[in-house]
Amino acid sequence: MAALDLSLPSSGENRMTWTSFISRIMSMAEPPLPERVRQQIATEQQRGEILVGWVQMGAMAIFATLYTIAPKTFSTDAPFAPVPWALSAYFCFTVLRLWLSYRRALPGWFLSASVVVDMALLLGMIWSFHLQYQQVPAFYLKAPTMLYVFIFIALRTLRFEVRYVLLAGAVAALGWLSLVAYAAMFDPGGMPVTHDYVKYMTSATILWGGEFDKIISILLVSAVLAVALSRARRMLVRAVTQGTAASDLKRFFAPEIASRITGAEQIVRPGQGEIRDAATLFIDLRGFTPLARSLDPNALMMLLAEYQARLVPVIQKHGGSIDKFLGDGIMASFGAARMCDSYAADALRAVDDLFAEATAWRAERQAAGAPAPRVGAAVATGSVVFGAVGDDTRLEYTVIGDAVNLAAKLEKHTKAAKVQALTTAETYALACTQGYAPPGLKAERPSSKVDGVSESVDLVVLA
Repeated sequence: MAALDLSLPSSGENRMTWTSFISRIMSMAEPPLPERVRQQIATEQQRGEILVGWVQMGAMAIFATLYTIAPKTFSTDAPFAPVPWALSAYFCFTVLRLWLSYRRALPGWFLSASVVVDMALLLGMIWSFHLQYQQVPAFYLKAPTMLYVFIFIALRTLRFEVRYVLLAGAVAALGWLSLVAYAAMFDPGGMPVTHDYVKYMTSATILWGGEFDKIISILLVSAVLAVALSRARRMLVRAVTQGTAASDLKRFFAPEIASRITGAEQIVRPGQGEIRDAATLFIDLRGFTPLARSLDPNALMMLLAEYQARLVPVIQKHGGSIDKFLGDGIMASFGAARMCDSYAADALRAVDDLFAEATAWRAERQAAGAPAPRVGAAVATGSVVFGAVGDDTRLEYTVIGDAVNLAAKLEKHTKAAKVQALTTAETYALACTQGYAPPGLKAERPSSKVDGVSESVDLVVLA
């Protein structure tokens, strides 16, 4: 995004005009944003508009209270009292805008019109003071109510859109210039212009420099708020974008991994790892490869989506962290991404619930006449290294170690052993010491030969 240069030209150059300043502010266009990010920003803007309405209601209540309890010094012969009428009109308009804000996002033309109406009601009330107090028009130029202009301009920052701040400032400056022009042209005693500052402060006269100071102040305050708001909006866009990215991250990574990435004090780099005692779980679908050849792509992806949607929540329920999806396979860890003292017990409890869920899922698909493959699983425990692998352009958190390799080999061995789930006797014993209560007797297979493992392994059949 282009940086805004606010430096003033030298005396020999053309100085920046208010119009060119607005153009430069408005030209600081945001980069293209995804629709979902734009929707979130629009939601925040709508909330801001609601906040504007309530703040205006509060300001109006304060002004009405002060007007009611303050001693009235104007003449009882005044043709009318404008303040109650102006407050009533402003109340009705604010209620309408609040009601519409709660129902839908307000269109740009309505927001622009509301800025004009706000300023018109305020400046119109100030204009009427000379009638209420039966004074010459220049009288209203001394009204402290003029300071409410700055409140109305500042309120527009709550929506995080620069254009409405600039519009409010421009309308206020033009409105005050109109009031000054009216006071100078329609005074019954002639043009009440003076060059005496003391006389200007103590009488209903006009000092051009004093009034232009007010206009310049309005424009400069609007400009400063516009620059500050432009910076704040960029931060808002960045925050919403990063928040959306963090939310999306939790869909692609386990919540523990996503929190670890977004909450890291320093940027995550490859080659950083920690040794953890953990359990590794591998799951896959039996006969998936030939089944994939017989199904059309949509049916195949629907099968995987159903399978993962049914089993992943069970893993997460028991504290498991999804490491990765391997086609029809799922790799999860317990105690690695989030350390705990019951990782083995959690893993075996997850296996028991996984097969209960898989049985129900297969029954539903069989009843519907759809392919219903069986599920295989294996668990192994031991010391693993948990950390980031890859390079700076593509990183992945994972677990590495003998226990991971053994779990993968045991999952493949379930087919040769003609069982659905296996674990090592060591893992089973550890799980029992951690509080695991098996739902029934587990068959033991001591001294089993597993492909890829040099020594025999004592196994326990989980399902």
